[in-house]
Amino acid sequence: MKDLKTLEQEMLVPSEALIRDIAKIEGDILLLGIGGKMGPGMGRLAVQACKAAGVEKRIIGASRFSDQKAKAALEEDGIETILCDLLDDEKLQGLPDVKNVIYLAGNKFGTTGNEGFTWAMNAYLPGRIAEKFKNSNIVVFSSGNVLPFVPVTSGGASEDTVPDPIGEYAQSCLGRERVFEYFAKKNRTKTLIYRLNYAVDFRYGVIMEIAKSVLAGIQIDLRTGNVNVIWQNDANDIALRSLLHCESPAKILNVTGPEILSIRWIAERFGELFDKTPHFINEPTGTALLNNASECHRIFGYPRVTIREIIDITATWILQGGDEFGKPTHFQERGGKF
Repeated sequence: MKDLKTLEQEMLVPSEALIRDIAKIEGDILLLGIGGKMGPGMGRLAVQACKAAGVEKRIIGASRFSDQKAKAALEEDGIETILCDLLDDEKLQGLPDVKNVIYLAGNKFGTTGNEGFTWAMNAYLPGRIAEKFKNSNIVVFSSGNVLPFVPVTSGGASEDTVPDPIGEYAQSCLGRERVFEYFAKKNRTKTLIYRLNYAVDFRYGVIMEIAKSVLAGIQIDLRTGNVNVIWQNDANDIALRSLLHCESPAKILNVTGPEILSIRWIAERFGELFDKTPHFINEPTGTALLNNASECHRIFGYPRVTIREIIDITATWILQGGDEFGKPTHFQERGGKF
């Protein structure tokens, strides 16, 4: 098995397609909410792609940066950082006007009992962002949670599926989409709404959660028996390339891997790798939050990292004691409470 540093470096390089596209993107790139799970990797990927393409472009990350070490690490990797609470309008208006914005900010976990903050982050703030950056291309991160549960035999919900969010988090995510859609029309702002379901990485995600359950002998609930996943670096790659596909009215794009995966099948693969027998409870309901990302694959091609590779990578990472974010996805939640 490879050492973890080598493994991570090999899995986080920019694709040739991104290197070509980053040279076509005019202007600098600002990542709002870079301090979350996906932001740091996206910023580093953008810097690497610019270097590989031989182009000079400012990659800027704005966040509250509660972790100063994380801020310093981003700066060491060539990302300009701005300490900013986006809900502070004075600081928001002080952000540089750039041609390209990726909106990563939002609130999910802890919504129950703190609904007001979730709505402020997910539905009020988008209007302030859209007005501030009305002359930019904006890629807006959203969630497959805005869509209804669909039969696992349906092929997944498409971009044309009518939203039917369950719970306040999902409702506020739809609010985010609608607000950006409104301003995309009002100001003719080129916008792409990026519905992601679910990104996985060395340190977090559905696949790691299943793997840890198998290794620890924890029962795995099969009521939600199927899931979509995409390797985080592939998702970041697509997000950056999406800056070339923003439209007015806003374009909606489902982003995930090509398969509708069986939770049981994933667990059994880890069982083979760990020499453990997975333990299951409950029976599948036959529905799940599933995205059909065929339009994404038509535009950008299939993700580079396959599910078999993701499983092998995750097993290696766990067995060698790799670090984790400790942020569960709650992908099995069916009542919308996060």
